Parts: sequence; C-alpha cells; structure tokens
Amino acid sequence: MLEPNSFLYEVDADTKVATITLNRPDRLNALTFEVYGELTDVFQALNYEEDVRSVMITGAGRAFCSGGDVEDIIGELLDEPYEVLVEFTRLTCALILAIRECRYPVVAALNGTVAGAGAVIAAACDFRVAADTAKIAFLFPKVGLSGADMGASWLLPRLVGASRAAEILMLGDFVDAKRALEIGLYHRVVPVADTVKEARSLAERLARGPSFALAVTKDMLNREASMDLRSALDAEAEIQAACMLGANFREAHAAFTEKREPRFE
Repeated sequence: MLEPNSFLYEVDADTKVATITLNRPDRLNALTFEVYGELTDVFQALNYEEDVRSVMITGAGRAFCSGGDVEDIIGELLDEPYEVLVEFTRLTCALILAIRECRYPVVAALNGTVAGAGAVIAAACDFRVAADTAKIAFLFPKVGLSGADMGASWLLPRLVGASRAAEILMLGDFVDAKRALEIGLYHRVVPVADTVKEARSLAERLARGPSFALAVTKDMLNREASMDLRSALDAEAEIQAACMLGANFREAHAAFTEKREPRFE
C-alpha cells in the first residue's frame, strides 16, 4: 500500500479505483517540492499495484490545484542559478511523464480552480470531469514565463487544436467551464456537488474494463503522436494481434454469446 505524506491516497478494494486527493485546501492545493516528488513517485509506483485498475485525482476544498506555491517554490527559486532551476523544471516534467506513462486510466475530478501547473496536470490526465465553477488557466505568461511548461505545448494542441492552444498558452487567461467543455478541454461539466461522484463513476467504469487493452490504448496514444501513418498502422496491427491472444478477448465473446456483461481480468 502506497503511503505518501503530502497528499491523501486510498484504494477502494471493491472497485479497484485509487484516489489521490491534493490536500492543502488553505493554499488552494498549491504544489510544493515534496508534493511534486511524491506525486511522481506514486504515479510511477502505480504501474506495479495489482489491486488498482484506474486512478482518480482531485483536490480538497474549493480548488483542484492552483499551481506552484508562491512562497514554498517560486520565492525559493528567485535567486537560484540556472543549474538549480533546470533541476526543478525537470522535476515538474517528470510528474507529467509519470501520469502519461501510468498504465491505468487517470480521471481528473476538477472540483474548483485549475491553474498553472495544476492545469498541466489536468491536461495530462486521460479524462477531465469538471465542476461548473472550475475555471482553468495556463498562467505562465502572467508571471513572465513560457506557456511551454511541463509539456503544455505538447499536450494542449492535442486536446483543443493548435490555434486554441496558442491563444490559451500565450495569453494565460482563465477559461470558464462552459468554454472549456465546448473546445474539448473538459470531457464533462457537472454541478460542483456532483464532480467527484461523476468522476468516480467514470473511474469505476474504466476499472471494469479490459485493463491490458486500455493500457495499450493509452500507450499508443502517446507513441503514435510522433509516428507517420504507415508506422502507426504497423504498430496497431501488431499490438491488436497481441490483445486477441488475451483472455479478455475470449471473455468478451463468451459474454456476448451468453447475453451477459463481460467480467474482464
């Protein structure tokens, strides 16, 4: 059982959904060096957790995550040399890579404000279920930094298109939930009281799915972004054939013939 110190973590033994809750509500769940490190460690370790089949990440209180803590991170970095700053930015990027390479589907329950690094974390998740109050901003230009931070310029165009990504990353303005849903940044928008419930329902549905096949799908979405069509087709042909050898393919057929819901491994 994973036991991080800087946020809450629990696994529902029945549904096999792991829940990560950022737990600094008094600071709008702003990230610290410790939170960055532990989140990365947990997402990497999840690949070896056999009692987990999907992940939900959310925030305590009225925000999902407001980005890096102004005092604990930004203030600490102002007078550091380039080498130290690169070490930090690589730490932040490692978290995004860990989320994208986590073999389980990751659902973000955006219960409130989503800003800066919090916005990139949300973008790195596979699904985003947001409260109708959950405005989002990639704030980096507002503080004199590049919008190309933590992989945002790789992730965002794939979610909303290059034109909208340029607008969001260069202006740094907040996007309200309605607009975020319209442009494809959010998958679902619900009343704030229903956010976690709706996200958990989605995570549970994914947990009941064919884990290997979902892991393959996530991996191919990552890998095919840099492939040409011929390479992508070759890769999909090979991996789909491998899926056809698995027990879940047979279980799906058996469930269809027996007129019941499949029970995937």
